[in-house]
Amino acid sequence: MSSLTPEVIRNCKRCSRELPAGALVCDKCHALVHSEALDGLAAEAKALEAKGDLQQARERWLSGLPLLPPASKQYEWINDHARGLEVAAHQAQVPESSENKWTKRLGPVGPIAVLLAKGKTILLALFKLKFLLSFAAFVGLYWAAWGMKFGIGFAVLILLHEMGHFIDIKRRGLPADMPVFLPGLGAYVRWQAMGVPLETRAAISLAGPLAGFLTAVACALLWWQTGNPLWAALARAGTVLNLLNLIPLWVLDGGQAVLALSKMDRIILLTACLALWLVLGENMFFLVALGAGYQVFFAGSAPAHSSRITTVYYIAVLTALGVIIRLMPGTGLGLR
Repeated sequence: MSSLTPEVIRNCKRCSRELPAGALVCDKCHALVHSEALDGLAAEAKALEAKGDLQQARERWLSGLPLLPPASKQYEWINDHARGLEVAAHQAQVPESSENKWTKRLGPVGPIAVLLAKGKTILLALFKLKFLLSFAAFVGLYWAAWGMKFGIGFAVLILLHEMGHFIDIKRRGLPADMPVFLPGLGAYVRWQAMGVPLETRAAISLAGPLAGFLTAVACALLWWQTGNPLWAALARAGTVLNLLNLIPLWVLDGGQAVLALSKMDRIILLTACLALWLVLGENMFFLVALGAGYQVFFAGSAPAHSSRITTVYYIAVLTALGVIIRLMPGTGLGLR
C-alpha cells in the first residue's frame, strides 16, 4: 500500500480557523482538513476502477486513510471498499469457475440464474431488518388511517422521496444506510456528512424533493390516463409533502439546503417563493417564504460566496412542484 504524506495546512479552508499541528478535522466547523486531497484521491481511484485496475485503485483508496479520522464513516467505508476491491481483484485472476461455465451454457438466462443463486445474500445486504420492520410499521399506520390503497401509496411516496437522498449519496461514493421510517413522524437516511462541502450537502437534501416531484408526475399521468381519483390524490399529497419539506427550517430538506446559500441567494429564494405564492395562489409557498424570510433576517451567518447552482436547483424544484399541485384537483393533502 502506498502512503501519502499529509500537506501541512495551518488554517481551515472553510472557516479560516487556525488548526493545531496534525489536525484532520476542524474543531469549529467539523470540516475535513484534507477534503480537497481526498476528493482528488477518490477521483483517481474511481478512474482506476473504471479501467479495471482494481489493485491500483485499492492502493489509491487506502492512501487516503492517513488524511481521515479513524473513527469517521469515510475511514470505515474506505476500508470496506478496499476489502471488496481486493476480493474482486483476486477473483479476476482465478481461472474460470464452474459458475461462469454454467453462465455461458445457459446463454442469456445464465446471469439471471447466477443472480437468483446469490439472491439471498443480495437481499440481506439491501434490505436490512431495520428498514423492513420500520417500513412495514409505516405502511400499517397510514393503511389504518386512510385505507389500504391510499395508505400504501402514500407510504411508497415517502419511500421514493428517501430513496432520492439515498441514491444521490451513493452515486457520490459516500457511505449511507437504507432509509429508516418513524411512523407518524417521517423518515430519514443516515449518512456521514462530515467534511462534505455545503453545496454537495444541499444537492443531496434537494434530491429527495426532486424524486418526490418525479413520483408526483407519474401519479398525475396515471390519473390523466385512467381518470381514477386515487392517483390525483396521491399526486397532490406527494407534492404537498415535498413542498412542506422545502421550508428552509430545522432538519427539513430546505433547512439543510439553505445552509449553502449566501445572504443574497436567500433573498432571491424569498423573492421567488413570494412570486410563486402570488402566481399560483397556493398558500404553502407563503410558508416556504416565511422560512426563507427567517433565514434572511434572523438566522446566523451565511456563506460569503454565492451558490447559484444550489439557488437555481432549489427554485426549480419549488416551481416544478408548484405546477403539479396547481394542476391537481382537490385541496390540502388531496384526500378528497
